[in-house]
Amino acid sequence: MSISHPGSSLPALVRDGRRFWATPQGQALHHAERACLGPVCEGVFGVHSLELGMGDPLADMCPVRHPMRWSPTRELAQGPSTLVCTPDALPLPDGCLSLVIVHHLLEVVPDPHHLLQEAARVTRDDGHLILFGWMPLSAGALPRVWPARRRRLPWCGHWRTPARLRDWLAFVDFRIERVDYCGFHLPGGMPRNAALETLGRRYNLPLGDSYMIQASRRSQLAQTQGGRLQFGRPFGGSALGATRVGQPRLSPPQERMTEVD
Repeated sequence: MSISHPGSSLPALVRDGRRFWATPQGQALHHAERACLGPVCEGVFGVHSLELGMGDPLADMCPVRHPMRWSPTRELAQGPSTLVCTPDALPLPDGCLSLVIVHHLLEVVPDPHHLLQEAARVTRDDGHLILFGWMPLSAGALPRVWPARRRRLPWCGHWRTPARLRDWLAFVDFRIERVDYCGFHLPGGMPRNAALETLGRRYNLPLGDSYMIQASRRSQLAQTQGGRLQFGRPFGGSALGATRVGQPRLSPPQERMTEVD
């Protein structure tokens, strides 16, 4: 699949991605990733968050008052609180989001560096930047050896290790706090084996289909005090302009969709 022309290919890419995440394999991995993200969401409080991805929402369990999702076109938007734009040009002010999730997009978008720069730019100094990616060395990566599979999602694109993304994050003044692996299964199977998932998660083995990176801004990283991590300031508050994406979620009529031509 060619993804060299973002204006025409992004909608097709998102449609293909949604078809994959609707399959039993995609749903099983989505369940594993939600379980991985759950403990992170328990500590995230704020007004606004943004999830950039192609599957079902992951961060809907987070106690954030106004969660937003992304879509490349209005036709593909799945709810009123949707940011419609290209992912490498977010129409949001700097440091306005308490949580930003990039879910398996860095592998397939035409300009992943700009996408990561934008995600970092809109993340608050004390916010969370979460990256989900495909693990190149895993049972789920085996189909990539067949050329026919490499042209289809999720096996197309460039799969990068957390070590590679550590360098990318350093460029945008972020640092990895933790990497978690999920989606453990035997070759040819699906990540539905509870025993393998429990074992892999317990020892955090780098053998799962996907990984989750938790990153924080270097200038606001927690200082160790008495063996515990203390952030420079509490979560909450926002600089997000109401004229951009509407008021914080109070009732459905107050939500609206933002579209960027």
